[in-house]
Amino acid sequence: MTTAGYAERKAQLADALGSARQVRLRKCTSNLFRDRPAPGGGGLDVGGLQHVLGVDPVAQFVDVEGMTPYDALVEATLAVGVMPCVVPQLRSITVGGAVAGIGIESSSFRYGLVHETALEIDVLLADSTIVTCTPDNEHRDLYFGFPNSYGTLGYALRARLKTIPVRPCVALTHHRFTSADNLFAALGRFCDSDADFVEGVVFDRASLFVTTAKFADEVPYTSDYGFEHIYYRSIPVRDSDYLTACDYLWRWDTDWFWCSRNLWADKPLVRRLLGRERLNSRFYQKVMRWNSRWGVMRRLDRLVGVHRESVIQDVVIPLSKAPDFLGFLLREIGITPVWLCPIRRVHDGYRFPLFHLEPGTTYVNFGFWDMLRGRQALAPGHYNRRVEDEVARLGGMKSLYSDSFYTRDAFWRHYDGSAYRALKDRYDPARRFGDLFDKCVRGT
Repeated sequence: MTTAGYAERKAQLADALGSARQVRLRKCTSNLFRDRPAPGGGGLDVGGLQHVLGVDPVAQFVDVEGMTPYDALVEATLAVGVMPCVVPQLRSITVGGAVAGIGIESSSFRYGLVHETALEIDVLLADSTIVTCTPDNEHRDLYFGFPNSYGTLGYALRARLKTIPVRPCVALTHHRFTSADNLFAALGRFCDSDADFVEGVVFDRASLFVTTAKFADEVPYTSDYGFEHIYYRSIPVRDSDYLTACDYLWRWDTDWFWCSRNLWADKPLVRRLLGRERLNSRFYQKVMRWNSRWGVMRRLDRLVGVHRESVIQDVVIPLSKAPDFLGFLLREIGITPVWLCPIRRVHDGYRFPLFHLEPGTTYVNFGFWDMLRGRQALAPGHYNRRVEDEVARLGGMKSLYSDSFYTRDAFWRHYDGSAYRALKDRYDPARRFGDLFDKCVRGT
């Protein structure tokens, strides 16, 4: 345990918060996909909070500072034979980001979203005080309200997360389907099975897959998708596969799911030129930030008369409505592949107001990420607005890490404006940390 160092670091950060009217974090990485201004005045530097404070494999929890990336957390936990219950797909995602946003992975059908696995959270408030919130203490309203607040209620300095035992390897089975109805029916059944992990990928209308996976002590071989071979391309051509536990957790990171193709990093020559050390989400993010800053691709598209819209979304739809949403997505948006990840709320008695999912309901997260281009000029956010309307029609929820186009009234209908205002009144009455709508929709 390095709790003494943590005490000093959090005290220094509370002092550094100072008296600025508006506060933003200053950090070197981000998994947000919406343009926002650089923090004025340098921002609040939280880069020092990157320590795993301790792992207790017997009591099954890990204490970890908020800016710790998940690859560092996983390295520390696997060393003692455990892992966080839910490990988001990208190495660079931070613990604080996953708790304040919406963290998900193929174990979420069993353990819920990342915030459901948090036993307690230390939060730096706008008045420089630090509170520990749990599901049953005097700050339980902040514990439940923190997910999907994106730093507008406070900053997560430390989280205590549940862990589960691991075994050395993971055995995967890829199940092929040719219709959406059959796929989603099977997805529900697999969530009731003894699988440790469940997810799916849709390549097109007739090429749909569910992958189930289980921990294993011994396997006949292990595949390597960290360099020359690409994980998502293995799914249609293999019925079964085997990975080390660590490689399974980062199977999507090497190619940023399949978004590496936008940088031609799926080509063998480009992969060899980049090398193993650059085939990861951190490198792709740097390229994306550089392009966003200088607008190279935007200028090229304009030069050749092409209009573009970034559609980078994760949406959560009830399983019963999932075939309808997939049909809409393939018909009206046309982005493939699509990642599918089932979710179930673990604690029926808990309610997270800013991202409310009904108890006893299985949901499916749809992840789809691409740049849509065409000759016809469309209104800003044309495709994203259509996605938002369809998600609302089907009783779903949309993650807020990327572009949103809601009106103010619609936004607060979806994300419980009355609960949010009550939390702001108690924990940030001066509105130093900004407003969730302004941050996620207006980009301020």
